[in-house]
Amino acid sequence: MPTIDIRHTHALAADRAREAVQHIAETLASRFGVEHGWQGDSLMFRRSGVDGRVHLEPGAVRVTAELGFLLGAMKGTIEDEIRRVLNERFR
Repeated sequence: MPTIDIRHTHALAADRAREAVQHIAETLASRFGVEHGWQGDSLMFRRSGVDGRVHLEPGAVRVTAELGFLLGAMKGTIEDEIRRVLNERFR
């Protein structure tokens, strides 16, 4: 299975970083039907074809995901979009 593993550094306070991740998750839920929930400092997400997490670290956020066959063919496009959103939300 194709995997995504992106680490993005930022200077946000922990509560602001968590709010940013929550906002991203809510957007994904409304647009793509992604189920999500927090487990400690990790937001777990899932839908058909993808299973992953967004983990908050001090000064960084890490996105990891396993892509199914169909989404695996779009891995590069998905990674580009994740980086774009992280750059927008975590300045």
